Amino acid sequence: MSEAYELKAEARERVGKGSAREIRRNGKVPAVIYGDKQAPVSITLDYKTLYYKIHGGGFKTTIANILLDGKSIQVLPKDFQLDPVTDRPVHVDFLRISAKSVVNVHVPIHFHNEDASPGIKRGGVLNIVRHDVELHAPANAIPDAIDIDLTGLQIGDSVHISAVTLPKGVTPVIQDRDFTIATIVGHAVDVAETTEAAAETTETEAKDGE
Repeated sequence: MSEAYELKAEARERVGKGSAREIRRNGKVPAVIYGDKQAPVSITLDYKTLYYKIHGGGFKTTIANILLDGKSIQVLPKDFQLDPVTDRPVHVDFLRISAKSVVNVHVPIHFHNEDASPGIKRGGVLNIVRHDVELHAPANAIPDAIDIDLTGLQIGDSVHISAVTLPKGVTPVIQDRDFTIATIVGHAVDVAETTEAAAETTETEAKDGE
């Protein structure tokens, strides 16, 4: 996983929409730290530092140490909100973690060696069914990405989660089936059919989770 980084924070005494707007006007971003059976803590962070961390990639899979009132709080970013027009961060939620914390986190998938896939060389298309996978992982051992090697794959071949070697102690959240991550398809119609099937599967998962 990526090396942890530090964020300097200030305590936020007032909460609410009016206070949050004032914080943003002053070049800060309101945030909250929660979890680990402790009371939530409202803080503010420097806008510019946070902007580059969010848009630099790996934000939600990298541990941060928040420096607050002379103490360091180890956290994992769990959610953030961006302005829909400017992409400026407007709020961040951090989960307080410890050495024993285990979390569920969405990890991106990176595909490699497309030029070594005979199926793609013959005109096939890499159809990505999942761009990330939700994993159950120790907070201090979250992988930066899941790497998929496409070497040798032919048209009609699929990559399932069972083919992925995950770090020790890391498991997929979905355990009841060997779900598909990507396929090599031969025609545009195949891509459409596979994508439609994946959408139906995702919808079913969402209903099951309700």
